[in-house]
Amino acid sequence: MVTFIGFNIHWRYDTVSPLVASLVIGVAIGNLGVIPQAFSPGQKFASKKVLRFGIVLLGTQLAVSQVIDLGGRELIVVLGVVAFTFLGTAWLGPKLGVSKTLSLLIATGFSICGASAVAAMEGVVEAEEEEVTYSIALVTLCGSLAIVLLPLLRNFVGLQDANQFGSWVGASVHDVAQVIATSSTGGKDAVASATVVKLSRVVLLAPLVAAMSLWVKRENSGYTAKAKQGKVSIMPLFVVGFLAMIAIRTSGVIPDDWLTTLKKVEQWCLAVALVGLGSEVKISKLFKVGGRPLVLAAISWASIAVVSLLGVRLIA
Repeated sequence: MVTFIGFNIHWRYDTVSPLVASLVIGVAIGNLGVIPQAFSPGQKFASKKVLRFGIVLLGTQLAVSQVIDLGGRELIVVLGVVAFTFLGTAWLGPKLGVSKTLSLLIATGFSICGASAVAAMEGVVEAEEEEVTYSIALVTLCGSLAIVLLPLLRNFVGLQDANQFGSWVGASVHDVAQVIATSSTGGKDAVASATVVKLSRVVLLAPLVAAMSLWVKRENSGYTAKAKQGKVSIMPLFVVGFLAMIAIRTSGVIPDDWLTTLKKVEQWCLAVALVGLGSEVKISKLFKVGGRPLVLAAISWASIAVVSLLGVRLIA
């Protein structure tokens, strides 16, 4: 029902993305206290499983030729953005009086893929529950604001080209769902570029977490290693599925008249996922974050936006 309302808003005001509308409605109902506690497992299922299924289906809308057209320069931009944001945020946090662990979690979430990256890093370093909650709240807040701000800044920063706009979004916005919602305002070409660039960042999560799992074991690292460290996946399964669907689309196995139907299913899946994601954003928790972590998050957010913009304009 909520997703249907989001699409109705899009049908009445075609400039409003159904994904953005669904996310906003999700945030609203999540903070009004009208969702029964029994619905919590469904919210989590939508924001994780349904989201990943939608991303896999998104691969059916892309052919290898489109990915190649993006060029290898985007990879340089992705590597530069991730390295600068992660190292800069992890270094700056303690200078601002933020704990090393919280700085590390914020750096991981902002540089890679939001809450899921925070959760992955929390698996290798000991962190207080409050620090994990704060970092997820901050990355969710900034990523949600990006959905509104980046489309408004698009013309101002000179990214009228859909592929360039999509690359900027993919390189700078944190969570995969937020990337798709933001880039959807620029059309299907922007979504295609944003998705490929963003998933390139997601792939970097495994080597980053693996490297940190070795670093935190050093006596002079300044971190406490987790007593039990889980295995780090080489590549998230949904990314494998996404790439597989691109290959299937390229092979020509999927009939052209199926693509429209698959696109509709993908859009509904992503909208449902964004309702679930938005409903888990608790504004009251954000007020408990405190000033210094918020300043660190704001600087990290501004830095990744500027560095990725420069990369897209000068390199990509």
